[in-house]
Amino acid sequence: QVPLVESGGGLVQPGGSLRLSCVTSGSIRSFYTMGWYRQTPGKERELVATIFIDSGRANYADSVKGRFTISRDYTKNTVYLQMNNLKPEDTAVYYCNAWRVRPESVIYWGQGTQVTVSS
Repeated sequence: QVPLVESGGGLVQPGGSLRLSCVTSGSIRSFYTMGWYRQTPGKERELVATIFIDSGRANYADSVKGRFTISRDYTKNTVYLQMNNLKPEDTAVYYCNAWRVRPESVIYWGQGTQVTVSS
């Protein structure tokens, strides 16, 4: 099991910003992609953003395009999610995800961090 540790969640007012971090114990270069998903009670977990570790190419859910940015830092073995102009509908538990494809396909999840956007 590869531990993924999220941090950076919290309470923020609408229009505010937060930066989530996901740290792994090993090198992030061992992963094909890493990303962030979110989930609210009674709903399925949904994709927020993913990044291809080698190329840095990123994909975003339509609902966060232009507001959120995913990035990676090899030296810190960390993937970030910068969230700007937060809206109440962004309130959710955010989960870090990592996909390793060699020697076999394995997907890892963090424990989640709560983000609450409220005035």
